Amino acid sequence: MPSLEYDTCDKDREPFVEVDPTGRYGRYEDLLGRGAMKKVYRAFDQEDGIEVAWNQVPLQNLDDASIQRIYAEVRLLKSLGNENIIMLYNAWLDKKTRHVNFITEVCTSGTLREYRQKHRHVSMKALKNWALQILGGLHYLHNHEPCIIHRDLNCSNIFVNGNSGVLKIGDLGLATTLGNDHAAHTVLGTPEFMAPELYDEDYNELVDIYSFGMCLLEMVTLEIPYSECCSIVHIYKKVSSNIRPAALEKVTNQETRQFIEKCLAAASVRPSAAELLMDPFFKGVQAGTY
Repeated sequence: MPSLEYDTCDKDREPFVEVDPTGRYGRYEDLLGRGAMKKVYRAFDQEDGIEVAWNQVPLQNLDDASIQRIYAEVRLLKSLGNENIIMLYNAWLDKKTRHVNFITEVCTSGTLREYRQKHRHVSMKALKNWALQILGGLHYLHNHEPCIIHRDLNCSNIFVNGNSGVLKIGDLGLATTLGNDHAAHTVLGTPEFMAPELYDEDYNELVDIYSFGMCLLEMVTLEIPYSECCSIVHIYKKVSSNIRPAALEKVTNQETRQFIEKCLAAASVRPSAAELLMDPFFKGVQAGTY
């Protein structure tokens, strides 16, 4: 007769809902999160004994452009290797269920937006450390060959490992690579975080610096930029008229406000990620090696 301990372990064992074609990764039923096109489930890497994220995107209701964006995200993630960018482990198409699945590393504490809302008493030193990490990830993307711009950077697609304090940029589905002309020509993104030149469909990687500035503004004030606006059109009118979000008035520290304003400056004078990493704003903060 089996021991009581064995019965309990067997009964409590968490079943996989599905396993990847290699048999290495198993997906659990519980959701970690969801995006516009995908669901993210908790999963397990049986070979390395670590928890991972199982990203699943249904193809049934997607047009060709959306499907191509998904494939582009997978190809892009496969080519990247940086501590502040989400790592991709495996990807495949399930023809039977018509899902694209890809396995990425999991960040234990969710998105930066969720994490900041949960932990409201954070020192400026910690916020600067987070900002440095985001800039480090952007610097890596922008110096990739070819140059990669994210185009949808915001606090809901930056992820946190709370036990280590490491931040990682994810959701690269709207990212694009810049050709030799170093300019892109598509309007995509989250309106509150979009640089004005994005609307003009003529921009470069500095749109990510503008979005980073808005991320820092949200990190400092706990407010999503332009939350005073009642519609996307209202946001667009303010952005195109160079009217700053009301939240900026709540930034009482002049050094912090001036740094955010540098990031939100006109594209012609907006600094690069490399320049911002060297900014006096980060003096005394551990920057790592970029």
